[in-house]
Amino acid sequence: MVVMTRWLNPDEQHTWRAFLTASRGVMDALDRELQRDAGMPHAYYEILVRLSEAPQRRMRMSDLAETTGSSRSRLSHAVARLEAAGWVRREDCPTDRRGQNAHLTQAGFETLAAAAPGHVEGVRRHLFDVLSPAQVDQLRRISETIAAHLT
Repeated sequence: MVVMTRWLNPDEQHTWRAFLTASRGVMDALDRELQRDAGMPHAYYEILVRLSEAPQRRMRMSDLAETTGSSRSRLSHAVARLEAAGWVRREDCPTDRRGQNAHLTQAGFETLAAAAPGHVEGVRRHLFDVLSPAQVDQLRRISETIAAHLT
């Protein structure tokens, strides 16, 4: 069976490259700012945010990996770093002897609370401030469509 490649036309190629440049640029800028201002990469910030929003600031490690879009091994490495900083603590899962929970410590919550205003300002400055309200709505709808397709 011969599969024909559906090459991108010039408009699609331009759109694809613009999307890559924009998404990479926003994430790189936010990562640099979090490193500079809070001493953590964006991936660690995301873990702290997810834990802060979870009941009792705890999540099963497997669920945390899924919600952050990380592999279990990558998440385990990140949580080890967050544990060393005193921001997260691993605990045995009371309902599954094989599982572990990640628990956001008070120090981790305070670190997140200190980092959040600068991060939110960066998101606003690099994304929302350069878009019109109609573009923000379009971006949300487009992003939801892509996310739904990928899940």
